[in-house]
This record gives sequence, C-alpha cells and structure tokens, in this order.
Amino acid sequence: MIESEGQGRDLADLVVTRVGRLVATGEQAEPYRMLDADGAVVEPTAVFLRELLAAGRSAATLRSYGMGLLRWWRFLRAVDVDWNRATRVEARDFSCWIQLTVKQRRLLSDRSEVGRGDVSAAGVPNPVTGKLALGDRYAPATVAHSETVLRGFYDFHRDAGTGPILNPFPLDASRRSRRAHAHHNPMDGWARERLGRYRPKVPQRIPRAIPDQLFNDLFAALPSNRDRALVAFWISTGVRASELLGTRQCDIDPGQHLITVVRKGTRTAQQVPASADAFVWLRLYQEELHGQIPRGRTQPVWWTLRLPRRPLNYHAAHRMFERANAVLGSDWTLHDLRHSAAARMAHDPQLTLSDVQLVMGHAHLSTTEIYLTPNKNEVIAGVLAHHARTAEQREKPVPSPPAPGYDPKTLSVLFGRTL
Repeated sequence: MIESEGQGRDLADLVVTRVGRLVATGEQAEPYRMLDADGAVVEPTAVFLRELLAAGRSAATLRSYGMGLLRWWRFLRAVDVDWNRATRVEARDFSCWIQLTVKQRRLLSDRSEVGRGDVSAAGVPNPVTGKLALGDRYAPATVAHSETVLRGFYDFHRDAGTGPILNPFPLDASRRSRRAHAHHNPMDGWARERLGRYRPKVPQRIPRAIPDQLFNDLFAALPSNRDRALVAFWISTGVRASELLGTRQCDIDPGQHLITVVRKGTRTAQQVPASADAFVWLRLYQEELHGQIPRGRTQPVWWTLRLPRRPLNYHAAHRMFERANAVLGSDWTLHDLRHSAAARMAHDPQLTLSDVQLVMGHAHLSTTEIYLTPNKNEVIAGVLAHHARTAEQREKPVPSPPAPGYDPKTLSVLFGRTL
C-alpha cells in the first residue's frame, strides 16, 4: 500500500528549530545523553546508544550516532510526528530536507574568516591549499551517515518490539531480492553498493596530502614546542589526532623511537614508530613544563599551556591548528596530517604497502592503496611537464639524412649528435 499522507508537505517553508541537545556526561557507562526540549532524557535513543556501547563502539561513534538521531528528532518535532509513528513518508521527506536545508551554525566571535568555516566563500578554493570551502548544506557523507544511523535505530526497536513494524528507512528494493556480494570474485575489489533506499551516492575522495614546502611553512607558524611536538608526531606516525592526544607518559619510548596509541576502531594498543625530531620537540616541551604538570606513568602527555593546567583535548588542539592556519591563510586540518604521513610512506620504495597498512591501522589493504593515487597537483604538474617536453621536441631541429654512402653512426660521433 502506498502512503498518501504527507504528500503535499512543503519542505521549503518547513522550520526545524534547535530543540533538544546531545550532552557529554563524562561517564564510561553513558558517554553521551540526548535530551528533549524540556531537558528530559529521550529514552528510545538512550537504549539504542547503550546497545552500541555494549557492542564495543567508541565514545566518538556514540556521539556521531547521537547527532544523527538529534537531527531526526528535531525534524519529527517540526512535522508533529512521534518517533514510533514515523512512516516512509517522513523518512523520504527527511532525506529531502537534510539535502536541501541550510545548516544552523553557532556563530563564534573569534572564528576566522579564512578557511573552511567561511560560509560566504562556499565553493571557492582556498588560495593556499586549493580546497573548496565548505558550503552551508550538509555533505553527502553526512546525509548517508544519517540514513545508516536511523535505519539501524529502527531495526533495533523493531526487533525489540518497541518501534514500528516497518522500518521507515528500508533497504533498496533492488537489494532485497538477492544476497549482498553474491558471486563475488575474491580477486576483484569490493564495489560500493547502495544499501538504503534513501541513501545518496557519496563520491570517493582522494586524500589530500600537504606538500613538503607548505608543511614547512605550516610548521614554522606553530608558536610553541608543544605544538611542534604534536605536529611532528602526527606527520611521522600517521596516527589520528585523538589517538595521539590520549597517550600517557608510559606510552612514550624515546630509546626505541616508539609511541603506544589506542586505535580508534579496535580499541587495541599498538606501538608505532616516530621520527627522531618528534622526540626532540617533545623533550623541549617537557622541559618547559617541568614541575608544572603531574608526574606519573598514567598521567597524560599533553597539557594546556594556559593556567590552570588541564589535559589537552581534541577541540583545544583543533583551535591551535586553526590559529596556525590563520597565519598562512590556509585551511589544512589535523586529519590532513594523517593523510600526508600515509602518502609519504606509500611513495617510499623501501616500504611495502603492508608496512604502511600496519602503521596506519587500516583494516583492509584497499584503504591503503588509495594513497597511491596521484592527487590533483601531481597530475597537473605531470601533464604540464608532458606539454613542455612535447614543445621542446617540436622545436628541436631534425638533422637532414646523410648522403648515400656515409655511415650515420660515424657522422654522429664526428658531429657530436645523440644516437
């Protein structure tokens, strides 16, 4: 049966207000909690997040899922539909709305006008990095992630008997009649398939690495030894920003040039090698704060420079990097350092791709292979060099053939021609 309710809903004039919020509790048993407009806990989402936590998902995953659920809850409030009364009409309208709406941003007085946060420059490439400034709409990856979150949310409540019998976010009809990856050749790669009916196509992005000269300029713009040590570790190890910020003093082994990090996905501890320069900057930073931070094997390595001293979190490190970008007018991100480290290692002929995979912590080798793909700047430089060689060959005079009876090799030696 085809639902007709909501066919005439005007999404252009729909006003979705910022009601409810996702709060961090600081508790391991419940890292994040979603509150409604009255400040009460939204129990259906709390049960679902607890299920994810039991499945071993990290706090960062719970936060991303919670934000996806919060957007859905705000939309349902705007259309005046309860979560357990939502149908595929609401799911369809939400999928259209999230692709068309303008993101509601919290304006910060000290936010830089240069870079990816400048909405007025949406679609304009940064003059330093060449990146397109982020627009005022949700990216396709965010829309696809929301569809995944909500389909899993309703699957969970359907199985528990607390939600609708029919999932408002169904699988694609072309997929329901056959098994996923049926008759897949193990020698071929895995094709990206559309799982959800309302899941948009997400373009595959080539990771962007920071060129060496631009990285040198960025490193020179860092104001403190702590910041230089952080960036030196990120660019030499390729670990994620949160993984490095979570290191303790017992995780640093300067003698072996190793640091131990807890991987984001598997939550396992892994030793990764770092450059000697990174440990030099680390030692300088430690000497500056000697006697000002707690000592102990389980104490954090990274602390704020401002008083009172607190463990450095991701948002503070992100702001540090934004200030360095503002000096250069660039819009590099902390994750670009991870991409740059992977690209440097992948292009080293002395390192195998499996070595790079292990250091980067990739689950599949196909993920590491992406870094072998040349980026836009490399392709442009190669094609321009090709045009220059072609023009040089056209302008080079072609010697006339020798008269009959003369050996061409003898004439080449006599007149210094290249064979």
